[in-house]
Order: sequence, then structure tokens, then C-alpha cells
Amino acid sequence: MIGVLVTFTQTEKFDRSTIAKIASELRGPFEGMAGLRLKSFMLDEDGTRARNFYVWDDEAKGRAFFTEELVDKVTGVYGAPPTIEFLDIVGFVDNSGT
Repeated sequence: MIGVLVTFTQTEKFDRSTIAKIASELRGPFEGMAGLRLKSFMLDEDGTRARNFYVWDDEAKGRAFFTEELVDKVTGVYGAPPTIEFLDIVGFVDNSGT
């Protein structure tokens, strides 16, 4: 398993309703995506960073997803270029089935 943390940083605050709209509009393509266990759309406390967190069952698919074309597209959506961190998930608790 691999985690990917994508962070968009602005000097001005992101609008929470805008991030919620992005999450709603972009949700569909991720539902049922092969190799993707979960994706979250997040906004930090001070509102200057929007973050997306992915958990991929398949590392190769997770790494292959983040193409230059995708980075260009999401830069346009969020108005800021992302930083992308790949994280080795060494343990995982999933309570969604309880």
C-alpha cells in the first residue's frame, strides 16, 4: 500500500465552499477506480492549504496516476501547483465496515 499526500498552498485562504464543490464535482471519476482504496479532499485549519490524501492498494498504479497532464489540470482547478509526497503505509486501520 502507498499513501499520497497532495498539497496545494496559497497565500490567501481557500474558500471552504469552493473546495467542497471541487470535491463534489471530482468525486465521480475516483469511485471504483482500480487500485485506489480511498481519497479524501481536505482543508487545513488556517485555510491556506488544500490537501488530497490517497491510499492506493497498488503502488505502481498510484505512482502512474500523477502524470504531468494531471498536475497541470489540478493546478488549474486549485489555482496553485501541488506538491506530491509518496508515503509508505506500514499499518492501516479501516473502520468503515463497522
